[in-house]
Amino acid sequence: MSRLRLKDLRDLSVIVVHPPDADGKALMDQLKRIGCRAELMWPPAKALPSGTDVVFAGVFFESQGALASMLRKSEKPGPTVIGVVNYENPAMIELVLDINAFAVISKPVRTFGMLTNLVVARSNWMQAADFHDKISKLEKKISGQKKIAKAKSILMEMHKISEREAYGTIRAQAMGKRISVEEMAVAIINANELLSSRPDDV
Repeated sequence: MSRLRLKDLRDLSVIVVHPPDADGKALMDQLKRIGCRAELMWPPAKALPSGTDVVFAGVFFESQGALASMLRKSEKPGPTVIGVVNYENPAMIELVLDINAFAVISKPVRTFGMLTNLVVARSNWMQAADFHDKISKLEKKISGQKKIAKAKSILMEMHKISEREAYGTIRAQAMGKRISVEEMAVAIINANELLSSRPDDV
């Protein structure tokens, strides 16, 4: 599993989505002390700059729609979002959850705690990204196994052969055509559907 090192923070591209007030300046100053490549943006743009790693997002009711829209349009898997709030109540918590924040810092912004929040949020983001990647690979593997099982079933019924013989046929055909077993299985399924369709269905 990926692990964040403190020296990796210097390679992060950080966007601070916040008005250029005292809190916005404090955020920028501390990020520059940490060594991040930071840029202040206000109001929220239609999209984040390409390659954005982290977003410190000022959470305001009047700009929440634009902020959420900008983050949804970001490159996948999306940046690490840290909310910046000036008070705490159920409505504000809902706004923070809406932008999928990994951490929250309060205003007035202080230097203490920013580094910890950045490291914890980025580490949790990396862990979530690893889990997402593993889940995607498992889903792809399961999908491939289902296609192979269906192709085997088609061959077993069509040629009255065993499951082992059906898989051997698929594998041999795949090797001969220099494609994967899954791709060969899809070809068999598609061919069977084409041959099974009635003239009226075409």
